[in-house]
Amino acid sequence: MNPTEPAVHRRHRAITVIAVLMILFGIAEVVAAFSHRFFGIRTDQATIATSVGVAIGVFYFVAGALVLTMKKWAVGFALVLLVAIIIGRIAMSVTGLYPTDSLKQIFAIVAGTSIVAAFAVYLRLKWSAFA
Repeated sequence: MNPTEPAVHRRHRAITVIAVLMILFGIAEVVAAFSHRFFGIRTDQATIATSVGVAIGVFYFVAGALVLTMKKWAVGFALVLLVAIIIGRIAMSVTGLYPTDSLKQIFAIVAGTSIVAAFAVYLRLKWSAFA
């Protein structure tokens, strides 16, 4: 893209990095949903935990892909998906599908959910960067 174009049409490097991280974290969520373990953090073995975990991962992946389009409508939908991810992660914790029996587990849940929230806030703050 031409650097003299209005900022609304340029892709910000940070937005691209966040979108790629969202895609990678989505893949990691899907892997964790099927393996029930990821970097020492575990999920319940129940089928519902797998299903919800896969949905969270797919939402994360799709949200990242939507952000890469740099279109406001797509980023708006990505923000909705990020809110759904936050709700899903909280629901999994409350129902015990994300066990909270250790400090390590609790930290991972809080950190992971905080990252999703930070991505959502950042994207909303950068709203004018999208066409």
